Amino acid sequence: MAIVAKKIQDIKVKSINELKDAFQAAPDFIFADYRGLTVGQITGLRKLLRNKGAEFKVVKNNFARIAFEQLSAPDVSGYLTGPTAVTISPKDANEVAKILLDFTKESPALKVKGGLVGQSVYDAKQVEAFSKLPGRLELISMLMSVMNGPARNLAAALNDIPSRLVRTVKAIADKKAEGGAA
Repeated sequence: MAIVAKKIQDIKVKSINELKDAFQAAPDFIFADYRGLTVGQITGLRKLLRNKGAEFKVVKNNFARIAFEQLSAPDVSGYLTGPTAVTISPKDANEVAKILLDFTKESPALKVKGGLVGQSVYDAKQVEAFSKLPGRLELISMLMSVMNGPARNLAAALNDIPSRLVRTVKAIADKKAEGGAA
């Protein structure tokens, strides 16, 4: 339990409100320990994540815990220990998880602690499994392919009927032409 100060400093309230606003803008979060990464590595990771619309934010654990509590999010205080960076993902959290886990292969200093996806709290292994699932756009394209298949087959079958008729009439005409010429 956190110690409650008698006088709340305005700068702390402002920092918590900024975190809360950033957290409200996205439904999914992945927590990581960034200890041991160089500034260049963190900058490179931020650039990769920015391409997917995500933000890699180093946070004060107590401020983040208070912000999540004020948002009535599930308890993630277990992941808010030690040096913590929160990856804020407004969409396609599994794409962001893939980027983070691929980055851990290149830079083992980054350690994924867990995540909050929607209202579900994931541990590190669950985040890894989540990252292996197809993304939202991939699922939509799979669904469209499945939905398009029967229509494509029906169109091919309907197109085949007139072409068979044309081939049959042509074969009859060729046979009559052979019979008439003989």
